[in-house]
Amino acid sequence: MTALEVAVPAQAALGEGPTWDVRARRLIWVDVLGSRVHTYDPASGRRTVMTTEQHVGAAKPRAGGGLVVNLRDGVGLYGPTASGGSTGAGKVERTEGDEEGEGSDRTGGTFRWLHREPVPGRRANDAAVAPDGSLWCGTMRYDEAPGGGTLSRIAPDGTVHAILDDVAVSNGTGWSPDGRRVYYVDSPTRRIDVFGIADDGLPVDRRPFATVEDGSGFPDGLAVDADGCVWVALWDGGAVRRYTPDGALDRVIDLPVSRPTSCAFGGADLTDLYITTARTGLTAPHPMSGSLLVVPGAGKGLPQPEFAG
Repeated sequence: MTALEVAVPAQAALGEGPTWDVRARRLIWVDVLGSRVHTYDPASGRRTVMTTEQHVGAAKPRAGGGLVVNLRDGVGLYGPTASGGSTGAGKVERTEGDEEGEGSDRTGGTFRWLHREPVPGRRANDAAVAPDGSLWCGTMRYDEAPGGGTLSRIAPDGTVHAILDDVAVSNGTGWSPDGRRVYYVDSPTRRIDVFGIADDGLPVDRRPFATVEDGSGFPDGLAVDADGCVWVALWDGGAVRRYTPDGALDRVIDLPVSRPTSCAFGGADLTDLYITTARTGLTAPHPMSGSLLVVPGAGKGLPQPEFAG
């Protein structure tokens, strides 16, 4: 394993949700409290930033182009476009490392709500696309009150199925390589839980998979690699851990930042581990806090599915 690097220097308040877009060959990540969707192409160095009009918990690629976004008031869809400017819900703010200039990114297209359900005091948080192309999206209260958050499954046609309605801070979600298990984090529990997947694609038989001991931080976002191991970022723990499929801890990547938020494999061969970070709530954040970090050659990831809607 090679040394930790800064992929994108940034001052994100709450970087989150890294996802490798296989088709576009770029990484997508968000600044939740900054209401921004970032993209980064490691081959060219090209970076874009798109602003949204609400806090954004996650942004994932859609089949056919564009993004599905988990926003404060619900889940919405951006369609692809070749030009920037206002879209009614977001705009391309700047494009770096690209000769076409501002607005050349295809992210900032037309917007429409797929499912809208505003709840005062609640916002979107992490989300993930399931093997069947549905979006599993989480919410939480701004005050992180227990039971104030949810986990829902949004089908491509917008049909909503409530999975959990009593979580505190809904966070990392990821599927085993065979799609028969799903891992899930409600951060204050300090656990990564695992469910079986029924024939209808919904979770059954929730049980603890791994527990983060007191004093080592809180589990946040996660990624599942090609060997079925679970990598999880530890908020206030300054590390990313890997657990084997039987729940045993077998690797720790110590970080200079105290608040890593999530991780994802990316790059042409899906061997580079990208890590999002936060600086919110820190009185003296490390200079790397808020940046997108990368550990080249950390492992072997899985291609992530696109939202089918």
